[in-house]
Amino acid sequence: MIIPIRCFSCGKPIAHLWEEFKKRVSEGEKPQKILDDLGLERYCCRSMFLGQEDYLELITKFKKA
Repeated sequence: MIIPIRCFSCGKPIAHLWEEFKKRVSEGEKPQKILDDLGLERYCCRSMFLGQEDYLELITKFKKA
């Protein structure tokens, strides 16, 4: 699933924060601290990031030619 542009519940724009979140998590930083630093305080926005899996690279392997 691709990260949505806005939070489904509150409508806050969140897509521009996804790359930084993904990079910092891969470096080993705690997700809670990252979400606090990015300014995501509402539980609905936080759940959008914590529940997201980046399957786009996996799906593109099976693209029909």
